[in-house]
Amino acid sequence: RIGYPVLLKALSGGGGRGMRRVRQPAEIAEAFLAASAEAEGAFSDGRMYLERLIEGGRHIEFQVLCDGRNAVVIGERECSVQRRHQKLIEESPSPVMSRAEVTDMGEIIARAVSAMGYRGAGTIEMLRDADGSLYFMEMNTRLQVEHTVTEAVTGLDLVEEQLRIAANQPLELEYTLSGHSIECRINAE
Repeated sequence: RIGYPVLLKALSGGGGRGMRRVRQPAEIAEAFLAASAEAEGAFSDGRMYLERLIEGGRHIEFQVLCDGRNAVVIGERECSVQRRHQKLIEESPSPVMSRAEVTDMGEIIARAVSAMGYRGAGTIEMLRDADGSLYFMEMNTRLQVEHTVTEAVTGLDLVEEQLRIAANQPLELEYTLSGHSIECRINAE
C-alpha cells in the first residue's frame, strides 16, 4: 500500500543492524530473511517492521518533557550528517525547519505524548522528505547524549528537569530559544 522503495528494520535494532532497503517486490523475501537473521544475531530478536524509504531525507529530533499530563516540546535538533547510521553532527535549531513548522509539529507531539500519559524526558525522531513532510520514526524514552545541544540553546538543565518529573513535580519551564548549537562526534575510524 505504501509502494516501493521500502525499508525493513529490526524491531529491537539500532545502528543500521537488521536494516535493508528494498526497491521492488521481488527483493523483499530475501531481504527479510537476511535482515531478520542479522537482527536475531545482534539483538536476540528477529522481528522486523516495514516503513517507507525516504531517500535523501533529513533526520530531525524533537526534545520532549512530560509530567504524565502536560508535555512540552523544547525545540528540535538536526542530525542528518551521519556515517554508517551513527550521528556525527547534531545542531539546534535545524537549518531546514521554520519556527512555525517546529511550533506546529511540537503541538502535535505534545498532544500525543500527553495522551499516552508519558512521564520523563524523551526524543521523538522524524524523517523530513524533500517536500517538507515529516514522518515518525521512533521515540527514545530517555535523554540522548546529544541533549546538551538543546540545553545550549534553551539554558535548561534537562537532567534536572527529568529528576523533577521523577519526583512528581509538575513542569514549570521558562526558557527562550537563543543562538545556535552544534555537537560534533569523533569516531575511532
